[in-house]
Amino acid sequence: MTNAVRPPRLPNSVHPSKVFNTYWRFAAERQAIFFRRLSGAAPPWTPDPVLQAYRFTNAYRAADRVSQYLIRHVIYDGPQAPQELFFRVLLFKIFNRIETWELLTKSFGRVSFAEYSFKHYDAVLSQAISSGVRIYSPAYIMPACRDGEARKHRSHLRLLEWMMREHVADRLRECASMESGFSLLRSYPMIGDFLAYQFATDLNYSTLTNFSEMDFVVPGPGAKDGIRKCFRDTGHLSEADTIRLMADIQEEQFARLGLSFRTLWGRRLQLVDCQNLFCEVSKYARCVHPDVSGTSGRTRIKQRFHANPDPLRYWFPPKWGINHLVGSCDLAPATTQAHGGKVGTKRT
Repeated sequence: MTNAVRPPRLPNSVHPSKVFNTYWRFAAERQAIFFRRLSGAAPPWTPDPVLQAYRFTNAYRAADRVSQYLIRHVIYDGPQAPQELFFRVLLFKIFNRIETWELLTKSFGRVSFAEYSFKHYDAVLSQAISSGVRIYSPAYIMPACRDGEARKHRSHLRLLEWMMREHVADRLRECASMESGFSLLRSYPMIGDFLAYQFATDLNYSTLTNFSEMDFVVPGPGAKDGIRKCFRDTGHLSEADTIRLMADIQEEQFARLGLSFRTLWGRRLQLVDCQNLFCEVSKYARCVHPDVSGTSGRTRIKQRFHANPDPLRYWFPPKWGINHLVGSCDLAPATTQAHGGKVGTKRT
């Protein structure tokens, strides 16, 4: 596609760049990798040299290893009372690191608000830090609060205590939409737009809320960079509107490019997935389209890919109704039956 050729269904004021087609090719190939690994195929799982070399998240956010751990071992392994669910999810997401959660469960047997003690949790985490153990994930930055606490994790534990005292779990259950739940979370210090949206999405994997993932989206910094690279001009569309546009036209774009995209057992890409894909394509384009600039100015991808040898049994929120299909040898048919193309570094 040249810049002069317009894909169907785009508003006249929206002008894609050559990275627009790469967005769809990347999504299809990254999802194909997911299913190749699931089927037991031997590596490499893709002919694409960039996808072989660097770490990229799955096309579906809930299929990533940390999200899978959260769903199976944090949300649905333990009491389902609203206060306990909220406490476990927020505590896990504050650090967003499996090793930190396992450190806490090893220390206390189980993580429970009913048995929580600031003194004891602080002692375990402080000892880990003093021993050189990283307790926060580098996936996104958890800001500190100027509240007099010497260490950041103490501020975050105090924040969680505050939210528990104000019964945020019960208030979330009363929210009519993901946007209202997001606004509630956003009203607390140290929780900005991006974190509030991520927290709302993770809480929504539980039975605490039942919002549609097509209800609301907040673009993060990486997604904004990806949008800038995929479009020369988005016209009157906001960044959130642009993400929604991608979700709306996904089947047509895969078909237009002759791509065979296999959904998550019938579940289309949701707004949060399209948001994440913009972030991942932003990184991918640093190698594939180095001449296309975004908003970040970054030119290199930091994280190299190393296959995790630990097996992962996929399991999704039961309310999605797909777990009986997961792991089946007879994989679901692709959404678009067409001859697939590689992501490729030259095709535009």
